[in-house]
Amino acid sequence: MKTIHKLNGKTLNIRKMKRIIFITSIAFLLPLLFAGNTTAQDYVDLKRGEFGIRYMPTFSSIDLKAFNNDVIQGSVSMNHGFGVLMGFNLSKHFGFQGEVNYYEVSQSFRDLDLNNNINIKYLNIPMLLSLNTNKERRVNLNVVAGPQFGINVGASLKSTGTGNSDNVHAVVAVKKGDIGFAYGAGLEFAINRNHTIRLDVGYRGFYGLVDINSSKADNNSYNVIAEASRKTHAAYAGFTFLF
Repeated sequence: MKTIHKLNGKTLNIRKMKRIIFITSIAFLLPLLFAGNTTAQDYVDLKRGEFGIRYMPTFSSIDLKAFNNDVIQGSVSMNHGFGVLMGFNLSKHFGFQGEVNYYEVSQSFRDLDLNNNINIKYLNIPMLLSLNTNKERRVNLNVVAGPQFGINVGASLKSTGTGNSDNVHAVVAVKKGDIGFAYGAGLEFAINRNHTIRLDVGYRGFYGLVDINSSKADNNSYNVIAEASRKTHAAYAGFTFLF
């Protein structure tokens, strides 16, 4: 039977944090969608094409394994992420968008009297259906959902300390790809007269459907990645350009 430990330090309740950020943001910004009288300048001709760039601080954790196969529960850490998107608007209420987002997940733990730091880099490629209140308006609320494909583009482990690891040593073995479900919501604010340049802010979540760990056959090593799927939560801010 596996024993579950917690890493030292404060472990964030990510579900509660997600709810607070999302509800607070919507409660503050939603009235802008309906404030004031609608004028002719609030609407423009719909632009079908869309391109965007984003900064995405991402919150995630991964469960780890000690040399004796005990599970170490990872604490939530924030890492920097960046992304681009291309979209096509079928109408003022419906559209599709594809994205390429890069982020790193880092985790630290202590085992065999060694301090270990794990770093895994991912490219995420979500393909999303977008539902909008009105893409022609100056302020637009959108909700997105769809499948996401993940590509592992690098993983490393650094160990420091005076512990004895001559008999067994830790390795990071992660699958090259995974798949899951991406979802989120955001607000767009037009910042020019033609509504073709927009400030874009919101929330993005991901729920993985496959285990990310890969088996390791070497008897003198053990994989520090526990059997678990990826789960991430991110905020984003950037600009979109309609054409």
